[in-house]
Amino acid sequence: VAPVDSGLWWIILLRAYGKITGDYALQERVDVQTGIRLILNLCLTDGFDMFPSLLVTDGSCMIDRRMGIHGHPLEIQALFHAALRCSREMLIVNDGTKNLVAAINNRLSALSFHVREYYWVDMKKINEIYRYKTEEYSADAVNKFNIYPDQIPSWLVDWIPDEGGYLIGNLEPGHMDFRFFTLGNLWSIVSSLGTPKQNEGILNLVEAKWDDLVSHMPLKICYPALEYEEWRIITGSDPKNTP
Repeated sequence: VAPVDSGLWWIILLRAYGKITGDYALQERVDVQTGIRLILNLCLTDGFDMFPSLLVTDGSCMIDRRMGIHGHPLEIQALFHAALRCSREMLIVNDGTKNLVAAINNRLSALSFHVREYYWVDMKKINEIYRYKTEEYSADAVNKFNIYPDQIPSWLVDWIPDEGGYLIGNLEPGHMDFRFFTLGNLWSIVSSLGTPKQNEGILNLVEAKWDDLVSHMPLKICYPALEYEEWRIITGSDPKNTP
């Protein structure tokens, strides 16, 4: 299965190469410009999905799909946001690309709002979720994803600091993945996907929970680890993902 993140990384690294070396001839080559357009056309194509976030049906990316990340994982949204911004900067604007640039601008605006508004969680947001009404069907619905308060895991309330917060790992109708995924949160800071206040909150959380997220090793990719019955069901008892 082709990973969904590789094309996004290619665009990001292509821009980084130009910035570091000053060699912009590479990104201006016809074949490279064609590659950028092909990736964008694939990501921006219309489908049945109603959200501005990028759908990853099989969870195919750097994180093992057996970790249960299929849907709209944060890491992909952060990379998608960065790739769109890089592409907008590198694309040669002409009659053949002006519609694509307009689509990029529209998607960036919608994606930024979607992630900042619905992926962010802190103590204030947790208290709001506890008061959510369910099965609301109107334009004025507060609980737009029909999230049941019982989905809030027992570890979260005691773990999240008062002065910090983070972007949750995944969001779909009826489902919020409250796990902390390090790459997605840090890349959201780098790419300005989060607001300045949210970015500061993420760094405050990392500092406050240093022993959980860093400890004696580089940053953990996911917290908390899947254990016991949850590990057996979600990973299929995959020994590579043993907690």
